[in-house]
Amino acid sequence: MAKDDYYNTLGVDRDVDEKALKGAFRKLAMKYHPDRNPDDADAETKFKEINEAYEVLKDPEKRAAYDRYGHAAFEQGGPGAGGGGFGGGGFSGFGDIFEEMFGDMMGGGRGQSSGRGADLRYNMEITLEEAFNGKKAKIEVPTSVNCSSCDGSGSENGKAPTMCPSCHGRGKVRAQQGFFTIERTCPTCHGAGSIISDPCGVCGGSGRERKSKTLSVTVPAGVEDGTRIRLSGEGEAGLRGAPSGDLYIFLSVIPHRIFQREGANIFCQVPIPMTTAALGGEIEVPTVDGGRARIKIPEGTQSGNQFRLRGKGMVVMRTDSRGDMFVEVMVETPVKLTSEQKDILRQFEAAGGGSAETHNPESQGFFSKVKDFFEDLTD
Repeated sequence: MAKDDYYNTLGVDRDVDEKALKGAFRKLAMKYHPDRNPDDADAETKFKEINEAYEVLKDPEKRAAYDRYGHAAFEQGGPGAGGGGFGGGGFSGFGDIFEEMFGDMMGGGRGQSSGRGADLRYNMEITLEEAFNGKKAKIEVPTSVNCSSCDGSGSENGKAPTMCPSCHGRGKVRAQQGFFTIERTCPTCHGAGSIISDPCGVCGGSGRERKSKTLSVTVPAGVEDGTRIRLSGEGEAGLRGAPSGDLYIFLSVIPHRIFQREGANIFCQVPIPMTTAALGGEIEVPTVDGGRARIKIPEGTQSGNQFRLRGKGMVVMRTDSRGDMFVEVMVETPVKLTSEQKDILRQFEAAGGGSAETHNPESQGFFSKVKDFFEDLTD
């Protein structure tokens, strides 16, 4: 079944700005989060589709590639191919769209002419708690490594390569096309400048073979969604002993069911009883470091009031400082009242509890504006 358009998946227009895109993603991610939809396979699938779409559209370069090529930009061989997608981790060749389209005409990319191994990409998901604390992880990366039979030389008997007869060791050949001379990678030696007369039976003379290798990765505390970690020399092995490429690990922070993050700050909404809002009191809230914090609620607190907990936000990467935590309270209207409770509220109303002038400043302000509005219409 064909994939749905990423913009449709997130319910946004194609000209959506970054802020609106992020808001749409958060709303849907909270709605379909697996913790809120246990044992719901459809919700889990939808959650993965939402994350996959946002992963592409939040990145300006990926979004530009998607707008031009659609899903083909990220399929195998496409200009934005990334592999792996949302689920758990993946790897892919990591290239430049210009190089892909014009590299061969201009003499090939750095890996073609020098034999340098390709860079790889690995997608890693982490929780918000892991982003706060940092973590050490082991990942399994399918890649090309130096051939174990020929030790990366590409030769069956260890014989040294001979000069390529086509390019005479230059790695490039020239061709005349009208008024222009085009230089391109030598098709005989593929840019190496030399050839193997007796190639290794295991690797076919390339000096490398496909294997998976296990790597240790350290994720520093305070990383943000989209952070890139580079492991130098851990990409694909180069041709016949040439330098290896690099491995780039792209981190994706899974949306949290309680907290929302904005840079180093943490935000959360907490419902409080109507009585606590009216009379004042204390509430206890969780913090991202696994602890708890108490907040004093003053009398007459309204829905939407925010309380700031300094130093209770995210760790700022490579520092000892932390952001703040902002708690927004939502006053909850009681439901399923008993007859006795209803009578008490009626007594409160009869005693003037429903008076906007005395007890409900928000209502007083609103209806005052409404009165002025209608008076303006009659003038």
